[in-house]
Amino acid sequence: MNPAPLRTLARVVPAAVLLLAVTAACTDDAPSSSASEPASPQASSAPATTSPGRTTAMNIRLTINGHRISATLNDSPTARDFAAQLPLTLPLRDFHQAEKIADLPRKLSTSGAPEGADPEVGDLAYYAPWNQLATYYRDAPYAAGLAPLGHMADGGAEQLATADEITIEAAP
Repeated sequence: MNPAPLRTLARVVPAAVLLLAVTAACTDDAPSSSASEPASPQASSAPATTSPGRTTAMNIRLTINGHRISATLNDSPTARDFAAQLPLTLPLRDFHQAEKIADLPRKLSTSGAPEGADPEVGDLAYYAPWNQLATYYRDAPYAAGLAPLGHMADGGAEQLATADEITIEAAP
């Protein structure tokens, strides 16, 4: 079986989901704050709710080499379980000169997670077989057992390449 269509699908589906979530949030009847106003702090590490029964991705903050990097977790059971562990400060190890990995305090739920993923630069993912957070500073091939968690903002991958520790917390 040719894995190229699966890789393409693995890249397109998260983007489509994000587009749908952003579109839904933009068309919500609730009033929104202006771009110059700071977001209100989250009372917990649960995803933000736009209306009853509908959730959006959760904003988080990474601290890498003293630099604060914005990131967003997707709205999956695995990402929500990861968010429940925040805040975390984890030592990082380089893996294949493409990613930094860290052991997590406990296993995450993989309910509904894909069988694997094809990560891109800036992605945050959970590697279930080893119970590890995987953060990508270079492109890497498809990996079975990899569940996408989210993506960091531009500039995060460059900081990550030389990092030996990462702090992850809910964004204020």
